[in-house]
Amino acid sequence: MFEFDQYLGFLAFLVILTMGFWLMIFLMAFVPYWIGGSVGELIKEKREARKKAKEEKL
Repeated sequence: MFEFDQYLGFLAFLVILTMGFWLMIFLMAFVPYWIGGSVGELIKEKREARKKAKEEKL
């Protein structure tokens, strides 16, 4: 029915497919979280800089 080479090829296919699936799930979960945190920090820094500039004017 199946030879050993075909079995190894099928196992390699399953491993690559599974790794790709979990990488996709990881990137879909982690990258938006990372971008959201970066944007939040950037907004916070700009807000503090604006506050500091306003205090220096007074």
